[in-house]
Amino acid sequence: MTVTAPHETARRVAPAKARILETAMRRFYDDGIRQVGVDLLISESKVTKATFYKHFGSKDRLVLDYISTRRDAALESLSGLVTAHEDPRVGLRLVADAVVAQVNAPGYRGCPFLKAAAEFPDPTHPVRRVVTEFHESLHEVLEQTLTRMSHPMPGEAADELVLAYDGAMAWSHVGDVIAASAALRRVFDRVIAQAG
Repeated sequence: MTVTAPHETARRVAPAKARILETAMRRFYDDGIRQVGVDLLISESKVTKATFYKHFGSKDRLVLDYISTRRDAALESLSGLVTAHEDPRVGLRLVADAVVAQVNAPGYRGCPFLKAAAEFPDPTHPVRRVVTEFHESLHEVLEQTLTRMSHPMPGEAADELVLAYDGAMAWSHVGDVIAASAALRRVFDRVIAQAG
């Protein structure tokens, strides 16, 4: 679920635009969105200022593209995992495995969505709306999977899985990654077992 490059679409993206977004994906995640200035992005992307503004118009637009790209890629990955196997229980275990792999990967610096929410505290800001959309969509994917499993309380169980997901993503960055990974797996295993 780690995203290091823009999600490919059917539409061809100009190479300069792709380079700028690739640079933003790395720098915004590693250093923080507000810490990274336009001049640094232009320099590292090896584009001119005119090219930057032609493709994005402003840093705000690039930030929105950055967080939207992360949202789309993460949801595509999660949806693919829960449908990768006929048995939805296996799909949920694949989600847990993917989270554990992500938080244990070299260069993991925390959840990009939680980090973005911390930098944009106003819930009406477009970046925060994308973060909220991600969590709502994550909940929906999990609830639908739990419903397919005939879980007795799929909505409430999805709440627990989202909480475990966010908790593991945060705790792994600031605390004990091994304990966070184990706790995440326990919650997923318990919720799966409740489905009978």
